[in-house]
Amino acid sequence: MSFITTKDGTNIFYKDWGKGQPIVFSHGWPLSGDAWEAQMLFFGQNGYRVIAHDRRGHGRSDQPWDGNNMDQYADDLAELIEKLDLKDAILIGHSTGGGEVAHYIGRHGSGRVAKVVLVGAVPPLMLKTAANPEGTPIEVFDGIRKGTAGDRSQFFKELTLPFYGFNLEGAKMNDGLRESFWLQGMAGSIKGHYDCIREFSEVDYTDDLKKIDRPTLVIHGDDDQIVPFAASASKTAKIVRDAKLIVYKGGAHGLAQIEPDKFNADVLAFIKA
Repeated sequence: MSFITTKDGTNIFYKDWGKGQPIVFSHGWPLSGDAWEAQMLFFGQNGYRVIAHDRRGHGRSDQPWDGNNMDQYADDLAELIEKLDLKDAILIGHSTGGGEVAHYIGRHGSGRVAKVVLVGAVPPLMLKTAANPEGTPIEVFDGIRKGTAGDRSQFFKELTLPFYGFNLEGAKMNDGLRESFWLQGMAGSIKGHYDCIREFSEVDYTDDLKKIDRPTLVIHGDDDQIVPFAASASKTAKIVRDAKLIVYKGGAHGLAQIEPDKFNADVLAFIKA
């Protein structure tokens, strides 16, 4: 079990396997670094050093009452990258983790970064506003808060259906994946999860995206029921300079777990390009 202790005394769990150019994975809400296991095995076997941490309040990391905000998440990631002395790192962020990766570069620069991959990522802004009519109404996020606070155990079980697209006609159910999601979610902190809802829904990452100056791949499913394509990847690909966009037809939010072979191949081709 590997941990770093951050400047505010929080222990952050991480896995660090293999040798070679480092790939750092940032997971989505309410999961942990385990969400990336298919990617860590694949890229580790293909000559890369693979690192995945559990965000504070998630997985095996500490569960502080305070500090569950994107500024702190980005600073935690910076401390991990610096303490491991990672250079020419490829940063891959899914969903909330995409916001974390973007905000890390926004706050700490890209000096240690070689390339960026944003997958089903929340930037630039999920919330529907007058300036962002494609976004999701605040009432939806209030419902997520209510579900998390009231009975997150049942809420997480139900969330797996739209998360992986299992509620769509013709979808093949994967009970093991649903149980893995639930186990990862329940390992985290209800306070950390509750606070994080604001960070993935109401934080505007536009300025962070403008600061990304490394080759960037944006991957998104056009049937993402959690982070709608029109409000996220469609805009991100235009904001980040020279970003490459790959759209998975019929792809769900958790596409890296649903279609790992395709996803891994696309990311490997981008890294090697």
